[in-house]
Formats: sequence, C-alpha cells, structure tokens
Amino acid sequence: MLRIAWGITGCGDQIEETFAIMKDLSDRYDLDVKVYLSKNGELVMKWYKLWQDLNKMFPKPKVEVGANSPFIAGEMQMGKFDLFLLCPMSANTTAKIAYGIADSLLTNAVSQAAKARLPIYLYPADQYEGSISTILPDGKELTLYMRDVDIENANRLKQMQGLTVLEQINEIETVVKRHDPETKGDN
Repeated sequence: MLRIAWGITGCGDQIEETFAIMKDLSDRYDLDVKVYLSKNGELVMKWYKLWQDLNKMFPKPKVEVGANSPFIAGEMQMGKFDLFLLCPMSANTTAKIAYGIADSLLTNAVSQAAKARLPIYLYPADQYEGSISTILPDGKELTLYMRDVDIENANRLKQMQGLTVLEQINEIETVVKRHDPETKGDN
C-alpha cells in the first residue's frame, strides 16, 4: 500500500480536476491517502462543493489549526508516509516555500518533509507565462493572467533540492506508479 499525504491549499484552479484524479487513482491503486488542508483549502473545497465528497472518499481530512497542528510534520518524519503531494498550490504557498518560510501547516510540512528526505511533489498553479482559463464554482470561466513574480517563485522551486515540481496535474499518476510497490517496474 502506498501512503500519501495530500496537501490542499486555497487554490481553486484545477481543484476539481485534482480531486477527480485522486479519486480515480484511489479506486485503481492500493493507496492510503490522508488529506491535510490549509484553512483556505477547506474554504475552497466547500466553495466548489467538494467537501462532502472529500470526506466520503478520504475520511477525516485534517484542517490547519496552526503551523504545526495537526502534527503532519512528525508523521512525515516518522515514516508514516511514502510521499507528500501538495496540489494544487496557491501563489502564496508557492512564494513562502520558495523563500523558506514555514509559518503554516503546509509550508511547515514541506520544510520538515524535505529535512526527512521524504519525496515531495508540488503543483504550483501559477508557473507559466501568459494566461489560463479556470472554472469558478458557479461554472463560469475566468481568465487569469500570470504575474512575473509568481512564475519566478515557481521556477525557484524547480531549483530547490528535495522538491519535484509537477508541470501538469496528470503527472500525479506517474508519481503514484513510481512509488507504488506493485507498479514500480512498470513505468
């Protein structure tokens, strides 16, 4: 069984698609997924009407109370997880990690997981120049224009030791295959 800590920030872009991928992979692979949300991650899941489905598919998700509560960092350091996936990731969380700031549940988890050499996979939503179209909770489309600073921060993550930045969320399955004891040799 592959044990995954999945962090969710307050990023709404591709949250529905990410949830669908995690649900699909959990149906097809032997996964134990524990979900950790920032305060805004919980808000976004509720806003997109995914909160009940999240609780059903991944029981007892843990929501940030403080930078070290719930105690995810300790669980990572004690070997309770095989990898940490933080997806999707807001520009705020991306910037904090890029500059070593560990003042929230998920940024602290990245810092501590890196110290324990736990594989970390990040998907910053804002990593390419130009614009993207995203779907709002009411189904309307919104065009977002990437800021230079957000792209620079995502690029900074790509240079950091111990972090793997996913370029697209569909790469999550490749990550699962890479770490799953049953499929390690298949990719």
